[in-house]
Amino acid sequence: MFKAYQDIFTPPGSKLFSAAGFVARMPISMTSIGLVTMLSQMRGGYGLAGAIAAVFALATALISPQLSRLVDRLGQSRVLLPAGMVSAASIGALLLLARFGAPDWTLFICALFAGCMPSMPAMVRARWTELYRGSPKLHTAFSFESVLDEICFIIGPILSVGLSVSVFPEAGPLAACLFLITGILLFTRQKSSEPAIRPQLTGESGSVLRLGSIRMLAFTFVAIGIIFSTVDVVTVAFAEYQGYKVGASYVLAIYATGSCLAGLVFGLLKIKQTLQRQFLTGVALMTLTLLPLLLVDSMTKLALIVFFSGLTVAPTMIITMGLIEKIVPSHQLTEGMTWATTGLGIGVASGSAVAGWVIDTISVQSGFSVAIAAGVLALVISLLGYKILLSAYKPAPAKEHV
Repeated sequence: MFKAYQDIFTPPGSKLFSAAGFVARMPISMTSIGLVTMLSQMRGGYGLAGAIAAVFALATALISPQLSRLVDRLGQSRVLLPAGMVSAASIGALLLLARFGAPDWTLFICALFAGCMPSMPAMVRARWTELYRGSPKLHTAFSFESVLDEICFIIGPILSVGLSVSVFPEAGPLAACLFLITGILLFTRQKSSEPAIRPQLTGESGSVLRLGSIRMLAFTFVAIGIIFSTVDVVTVAFAEYQGYKVGASYVLAIYATGSCLAGLVFGLLKIKQTLQRQFLTGVALMTLTLLPLLLVDSMTKLALIVFFSGLTVAPTMIITMGLIEKIVPSHQLTEGMTWATTGLGIGVASGSAVAGWVIDTISVQSGFSVAIAAGVLALVISLLGYKILLSAYKPAPAKEHV
């Protein structure tokens, strides 16, 4: 197994940019939960904390595609560091304002500008694409990065919450800032692997959202993001209901572990199905594996169910990135990949709110139905947009319409 993954690191600098990209993406999983933990301790409640985190998440989801579009036009080195500095400085200002009791509205302004955090997973995948475009090794590289994404989401929240609780309230978000700046500095120093700026062709101007296939993938990932956040929120609530709140962290780690294992194995497979069919299969399996959540009555059952559901996550992400690499013009690859994660971010932000409302107004058990409904929605969007995906490989994708 490991030989295939070792082979992708043959080009000089590949280990360095992948490692730097991992460090730089840690804030994705650390910042929101760190802000919630910090503000709940400082202000004594979760209402403001959750609202600040939601503003940050939505701002990041909307701003990061625009940053990626600039990256495609100007290059990674010219965009990433300034954007990262704005994001880190805004988070730092938020920490200071919170510490000295500034009005709440100032925290929202800082959270908005903190959303200038670039989409580092897209930046790293763009470098792998530059190395292995048209090669089977690209599938393996995307699989490896999806596993790193999952590892990031396993250790990031634990590290952020742990620092904020055991050191001082601001420690989690502050560590996220340090990871962001350090990772970007190391990443942008790797000039040899930076994707070349490709000329814009006639008829290919504007955002990649002009492509119906990209819109379809983004909307599907909004639904998938709702699944992820709902599982997180309802797991915490269910664990508290069962009188074993600490068990939530173990269950969520099992969820991510299932995705990691599936991603590692999937990266070694040679599948004959088209990427479009693989994507539809992945979304269908994700939906089917959520249905047993209706039968959950113990933490053990929940852990078992989310493990099998997690097995569908990384492969679906890998397939999606492979589809985007085939669909979008090469000079807009980074923006295309970012729109998938943007849909995910919007879904995560909205899913948390919906799941929380259902839990508070109906019951904890009913919260699982939100994840199942989101899975059904993702499958419906995929089925309705399947023909769009099938036609997405045409030489002139700009003519594609929904």
